[in-house]
Amino acid sequence: MEEAKKSNSENKTASFWKGVKAEFSKIIWPTKETLTKQSIAVVAITVITAAFIALIDRGLQYGINFVIK
Repeated sequence: MEEAKKSNSENKTASFWKGVKAEFSKIIWPTKETLTKQSIAVVAITVITAAFIALIDRGLQYGINFVIK
């Protein structure tokens, strides 16, 4: 009985890794040029968003300090 469970477990494990291999073969990896463009876009959007949030933070800080004093 234990050998049947062990064999079933091994079959599931082998099947899992076959599935992983099959899925990895479906991946379309980006070219170096595409990856560079997308990385630059992500960094630019991150910097713009951080600046916008910092601006809002400073404005709120100024407004709250104005109200308190």
